[in-house]
Amino acid sequence: MQRNMKFGTKAIHAGVEPDPSTGAIMTPIFQTSTYVQRSPGDHQGYEYSRTHNPTRTALQQNLAALENGKHGICFSSGLGAIDAVIKLFRPGDEIISTNDLYGGTYRLFTKVFEPFGIKFHFVPMADPAAIESKITANTKMIWVETPTNPMMNIIDIQAVADLGKKHGVLVAVDNTFASPFIQNPLDLGADIVMHSVTKYLGGHSDVVMGALVVNDDSLAERLAFLQNASGATPGPQDCFLVLRGIKTLHLRMERHSQNGKTIAAYLKNHPKVEKVYWPGFEDHPNHDIAKKQMRDFGGMISFTLKGNRLEDAKKVMENFQVFALAESLGGVESLCGHPASMTHASIPKEEREKVGLVDSLIRLSVGVEDAEDLKNDLAQALSSI
Repeated sequence: MQRNMKFGTKAIHAGVEPDPSTGAIMTPIFQTSTYVQRSPGDHQGYEYSRTHNPTRTALQQNLAALENGKHGICFSSGLGAIDAVIKLFRPGDEIISTNDLYGGTYRLFTKVFEPFGIKFHFVPMADPAAIESKITANTKMIWVETPTNPMMNIIDIQAVADLGKKHGVLVAVDNTFASPFIQNPLDLGADIVMHSVTKYLGGHSDVVMGALVVNDDSLAERLAFLQNASGATPGPQDCFLVLRGIKTLHLRMERHSQNGKTIAAYLKNHPKVEKVYWPGFEDHPNHDIAKKQMRDFGGMISFTLKGNRLEDAKKVMENFQVFALAESLGGVESLCGHPASMTHASIPKEEREKVGLVDSLIRLSVGVEDAEDLKNDLAQALSSI
């Protein structure tokens, strides 16, 4: 029944039942490390809270439903979730990744797993042919991020999934920037969906968490084994907060997208702005793909300043009054960041600049405030340069 529900109904009800002991409509926070057994091995489905916790179970079921998947698996951070995915592979295996991606993912791939003998190829993915040219007998997975962080590049999920099926390799999609409200990669043929739950799913800048959603039973079993064996699991308080945040996900994403459209248009016409990266523009690269696989275009925007001076970018960000200068994204409040020195500092400058991530690039996470106040804040901050 839940698969046939509309998104707003699933966000509120999927995976969640009234507490059987009290009838509480909100999932309780099961703040416990262990569970009493009647006899060795005779328990009620719960033995130890690293392995299973009822609050986490409800959240995992809810996330699976939102992504139209069968299995949700939660981790203590988005990088914890990605770490589990890469642990599916062995020395000598190769992974093809988009060349424009979150700096933490790049760091995990190159600094943690490459020394263990897993090889990563970073390629632009606007054209699926560029991906196929890198596929070898050793290729085991294609890692997709769309829209990408921070250049907002759009990758055709269905085309990449078709490549994966053709060559027998897994396709994983980081869906953080879009959220399940805007796109559902499993529906387009992907094998794994990853979320930094910290962002839009939590939505209130008060939780750090990650999640994977899959359909394949054996893949889910392997990932759940890694979740338990490696131990990067979230606590019940955080799971409760995310369950609460998800209940307004559809409402928030509508406002994020509405405000994103307004702010992107304002920036595009500003005399001090060089380029604006937002997939809703008709001239944005692969806009037609975005229109096909996304229900809206979200609240993430990047822009560069005329003259490309680092000191100008710093001055703008120091003068914001509503936009807060902070890492992360996807909360109800508007944030700004400087990827070159913050989220993507671990990527070498020459690699960053190949994809357009220059020193004056500012990334905005447009919140749900009044759009006029956000425009006024941008106006006064840009007037400082």
